[in-house]
Amino acid sequence: MEGTIVNFRLSRHVQKNNHMIITVKDVSSRDKAKELVDKPVVWKSPAGKEINGKVASAHGNKGNIRVIFEKGMPGQSLATKVEIKV
Repeated sequence: MEGTIVNFRLSRHVQKNNHMIITVKDVSSRDKAKELVDKPVVWKSPAGKEINGKVASAHGNKGNIRVIFEKGMPGQSLATKVEIKV
């Protein structure tokens, strides 16, 4: 399953560099997004390195998910594709 990184997880004063908000292609509701919790996620950098993560929870009511990666994500990861292993 394929998703697109939308943004970092933000609060008023802090940006979490290893928490990302992801839009999944065929998921349009919160209930479908909850089914993806605990699934592994992989992002491949342009240099060929992989950063692994795990779906933590649904985010909002439109089917977005929150993913926690092993380490901080670079800014170039925004608007790129990730692979969700179902």
